[in-house]
Amino acid sequence: MDVPEGPDEVAWFRFGPRPGEVGSAVIAGHFGWKNDIPAVFDYLHRLREGDKVVVIDEEGTTATFVVRAVHVYGKDESAFDVFYSSDGKAHLNLVTCTGDWNVAKKTRPERLVVFTDLE
Repeated sequence: MDVPEGPDEVAWFRFGPRPGEVGSAVIAGHFGWKNDIPAVFDYLHRLREGDKVVVIDEEGTTATFVVRAVHVYGKDESAFDVFYSSDGKAHLNLVTCTGDWNVAKKTRPERLVVFTDLE
C-alpha cells in the first residue's frame, strides 16, 4: 500500500474493494505532519465504537460507515485482518500512524486502525 504524498491526501489500497463494495476497503492517511501543518487523519484517534464516517466518491455518491472497533498495531505486526474479510459485507478500514515520532527512522512506531461497517 502506498503512503500518501502530502498531509491532505489519502492512499487507497487498490487491490481491495472500493468503499461501499463487499470486502475491506482500506484508506491510509497521515497524522502529525511536520511544522504543525494539519494532516487528514490528525483526529482519527478520537473515533469510537458507534461513530459514523461518511465517504463521498468522485461522482458525489455517499456511503456511511459505523465504527466497529479501534486497534493499535506495532509497525511490524501482522495486520492481515485490516485488508481481508470473509463475511460478505462492506467494510472501510482507516489507517494512520501513531506513537512518538522516531527522528532516526522518520516514522512512528505503531499503526492506528479504525474498523468500520457499512450502515
